[in-house]
Amino acid sequence: MKFKMAPNSVFAILLRKPWWISFALASVFVLVAFALLPEDLQVVGSLGAIPFFVISGVAFVRQWNAPSEREVEALTQAVSVMSWTDFSKALTQAYTAQGYSVRAIDGGADLRLEREGRIALVAARRWKAARHGEEGIQSLMDAIAREGASEAHYLALGELTPGAQRLMRQHGVHSVQATQLAQLLRGVLPSKR
Repeated sequence: MKFKMAPNSVFAILLRKPWWISFALASVFVLVAFALLPEDLQVVGSLGAIPFFVISGVAFVRQWNAPSEREVEALTQAVSVMSWTDFSKALTQAYTAQGYSVRAIDGGADLRLEREGRIALVAARRWKAARHGEEGIQSLMDAIAREGASEAHYLALGELTPGAQRLMRQHGVHSVQATQLAQLLRGVLPSKR
């Protein structure tokens, strides 16, 4: 069983914040433990800060590798003017660099990725649309059943409707929006840091 953190738990919220916030909370936790607890319990009390230090480290690694806002904006502008042919070539190149074998398909999904016997589908053809609704997600779900895929990714630069977000959560479809797309295409398209 795969562990999934509740999206509004303290640790999930801290993972979305700058890493130094978790580090500061952990440090305050340790200082309070040493200031308020009896001497024989100070070390034990300060151990409660360990999860905050771990979250700080995880957030640091994620943020270190994340594209800057300028890079996200530049890549978003670059892909928003691309044709489908050029965009699909860039996606194919990016996924191939990650070790996937990539094949174009039709009907609900645009790319079929395979690595180590696992199949993932990518719906990307409507990436430029301003608003993405449930119909695109439902088409992707149909393709998952048809192809026997274990995961799916929906690429969208525009807004996802609440219904689409709900359907994606229910079926475990990964949303790939501007920041994730910039991360994916980082080595494929020229960018400004």
